[in-house]
Amino acid sequence: AAGADIQEMAEKSPVDMELSEPFSSWDAIYRCKKPIIAAVHGYALGGGLELAMMCDIIVAAEDAKLGQPEIKLGVIPGAGGTQRLPRAVGKAAAMEMVLTGEPISAERAFQLGLVSKVVAPEVLLEEALKLARSIAEKPRVAVRMAKEAILAAFETPLSEGLRFERRAFYFLFASEDQKEGMKAFMERRPPRFKGR
Repeated sequence: AAGADIQEMAEKSPVDMELSEPFSSWDAIYRCKKPIIAAVHGYALGGGLELAMMCDIIVAAEDAKLGQPEIKLGVIPGAGGTQRLPRAVGKAAAMEMVLTGEPISAERAFQLGLVSKVVAPEVLLEEALKLARSIAEKPRVAVRMAKEAILAAFETPLSEGLRFERRAFYFLFASEDQKEGMKAFMERRPPRFKGR
């Protein structure tokens, strides 16, 4: 995804942009309770990278290029690139990517922590689905609470995040899956989670 349609945006006014709210529907991706995995093949530039960063995990093909080239158009990222990118790769790398507009390779994105793994293009979808299946086998309530706790780490001070995590941990002791998981561990057998 190379981002927005520049020809469509070129003559818009600030009021046009405000009234159309081009990114408002994307918030649903971030708010989704289920883990979302992005599989990036080819280019993820501008809005394409911002869309991928709204996902929980990014798997990239070896030939992927990721970047925020908006500066080359006289604007800046407008769908979270200046906020999510520094949280993923740190200030220095985010500054370089946003201020130069130059894309980075999948391998560099992996080194920076932007993507979780880099795979051959021909197995990209297979690897993303394998990861999804692995997560889907885990207890649903615990997965949901883990996702919420990790996201809280980026939106709260450490003390509040630790409080959130502890409450979520305690809450999970009310789930059937916690009882099954610990019983299975003690009985040295695979757990049979039911999502409750």
